[in-house]
Amino acid sequence: MTKDIEFIMNPRSIAVVGATNRPGSVGLAVFRNILGAGFQGVLYPVNPKAKSVHSVKAYPKLADIPDEVDLAVVIVPAEIVCSILEEAGQKQVKGAIVISAGFKEVGGDGVELENRLKEVIAKYGIRMVGPNCLGVINNEESVRMNASFATKMPKAGNIAFISQSGALCTAVLDYAEGRNIGFSKFISFGNKADVSEVELLRYLKDDPDTDVILMYLEDITNGRAFLETAREITWDARKPMLAIKSGRSAEGARAAASHTGSLAGSDNAYDAIFYQSGILRVEGIGELFNRAVAFSKQPIPKGNRIAIVTNAGGPGIMATDAAIRHNLKIATLSEETKKKLKQELPPTASIENPVDVIGDATHERYEAAIRHILMDENVDGAIVILSPQAMIDILETAQIVPAVVKGIDKPVLCSFMGIVDVSEGVRYLEKHGIPNYAFPEAAVRSMASMAFYGNLLSLERREVRRVAADRDTATVVIKKKLAGRDKYYMSEKEANEILQCYGFPVLKSVLLKDSSDVDEAAEELVFPVAMKISSADIVHKFDAGGVRLKIKTKEEARKAFEDIIENAKRFKPSAKIDGVIIERMARRGVEIILGAVRDPKFGPICMFGLGGTFVEAMKDVTFRLAPMWEISAEIMIRTIKAYGVLKGVRGAPPCDIDAIKDCILRLSQMVTEHPEIAELDINPLIVYPEGEGCVVADSRILLKNPA
Repeated sequence: MTKDIEFIMNPRSIAVVGATNRPGSVGLAVFRNILGAGFQGVLYPVNPKAKSVHSVKAYPKLADIPDEVDLAVVIVPAEIVCSILEEAGQKQVKGAIVISAGFKEVGGDGVELENRLKEVIAKYGIRMVGPNCLGVINNEESVRMNASFATKMPKAGNIAFISQSGALCTAVLDYAEGRNIGFSKFISFGNKADVSEVELLRYLKDDPDTDVILMYLEDITNGRAFLETAREITWDARKPMLAIKSGRSAEGARAAASHTGSLAGSDNAYDAIFYQSGILRVEGIGELFNRAVAFSKQPIPKGNRIAIVTNAGGPGIMATDAAIRHNLKIATLSEETKKKLKQELPPTASIENPVDVIGDATHERYEAAIRHILMDENVDGAIVILSPQAMIDILETAQIVPAVVKGIDKPVLCSFMGIVDVSEGVRYLEKHGIPNYAFPEAAVRSMASMAFYGNLLSLERREVRRVAADRDTATVVIKKKLAGRDKYYMSEKEANEILQCYGFPVLKSVLLKDSSDVDEAAEELVFPVAMKISSADIVHKFDAGGVRLKIKTKEEARKAFEDIIENAKRFKPSAKIDGVIIERMARRGVEIILGAVRDPKFGPICMFGLGGTFVEAMKDVTFRLAPMWEISAEIMIRTIKAYGVLKGVRGAPPCDIDAIKDCILRLSQMVTEHPEIAELDINPLIVYPEGEGCVVADSRILLKNPA
């Protein structure tokens, strides 16, 4: 598919339909940009009312151009775009950039207009970027194309930027120019009626001029294709990707009966898809470029152990605190390194990490400190801080940094603090590939992002592990329950039938239809027991007074049956009640929750977190798309805030984490193989000490016929 968009990215000829001499018009801006950027192909203005545009001969329509046209850039009123693309199709134009607005973004007739546009390009096999976009810029020397209405051509660089917002692009270009940041490709894809972010990522994966990919996204068209493509970029092409994702979809705000459904908003789905594909999510443009510059100029660290060199104690402490907050480690310098530092630094200097070369530091002190810490095997990267003081020659200090790091495969970031006094030194650093940040915390965040990415690259067990399961039986049960229905809430006992097919540890239980059934059930169970209402209409049993625990005798069980039924009828008179489940009381353990929900864009998403009745209040949960890698299940467990509880606290033994991981992988496989499972909660899953497994204490499943 990337070959299809070559005619958009690398055209040999461009026709600008709507090019004009009218000052202030988009048509003039686009034509002038293509001409002024030094486009290496042939350029044709198309305008039925002009003999020439910007001194270049104009043609009344596409058909009048005597030569082949690879790319049509369309800047005409929305209502005639379709007719222009009809002409383009008849002319056998292979690609189009539709800058014109007035399509689905305005709603109403605009939606219908965009649908007609899709039909036209499908009819002729034209690949299209847009509509409603800023355009496309390719800085490759053999192309030099600025097919956009940006104010100027950005400088060349190794960063690619793709954006769903054209208005944001203009601000980004201005910001990047101010920070001396260049681009390999710069693409505004607007409404993505045809070419989407997935195809652009596939193109950039193989682009030799692109080393770092930045994205501004409002939504993702095809979650599965996006995930697969992004994974190839991360682990095969090894190109860092950073993304800003704005907006929360209507799906994310939907009401949901289950804990998982209420917690799994679309933003959590995006967090999951970014994490699983190796994309680093950032919150703003400033942070996006802070990190992008580091990735584009410096090597990826082999670990997260950093050293700090500073001429001021306060900034060194600030950097240290920030490093700890962002999961970096302050490297322990070797005795040999400290010996060398002691020989070359004054007695008042600190030779521990952070290394303080003192306020009157010369560039020689900085040179010695940076060289020795970077040669230390305990150090994975360094942050160099300079507070401007009258005794320091800032430019000389800046000049030694790239000289010292040359040939050393470890990242170095600088924080020459401030703006005015350090400006000459900062310009030198950035010109020679050393990123600089006005304050140390920003340098630390960028280094932490690089270390996190480096850890992602080293992940093992990046494969889906399948478990033995009775898929056929589960399919039969599901089809039977859904027969003649659009959706069906499975009671706990019914849900457990499905769970058992996938090897979940389910407690033995009996469904009581009447209190007199207790005697017969007692022959199969051992007291104490738990009793719970069984009704698809009552999801949260505790809220309805539908649970009784630690029941020790038959008499207590009969009384509990009557109370549970009465409470349930009072709580929801319209509820269809199947009876009361009686099951062996699970012994105490740590309560966690497993869940799944089927997202309309991404498919099944699994949830793991601290369980119990307060799960929605605590929100200590994490999400992954299914099917998931084995390592994904492990990371899900490690990244909740309550992980320390699972590892054992205050004398409590560590939990059976392997059993939790096994259940997560079983859940991932189950919801992948059965698209009818729309929502699922296992809450709680009671986990026992290491080696003793876990048990499902409660469950529910919502089935829906797939659309």
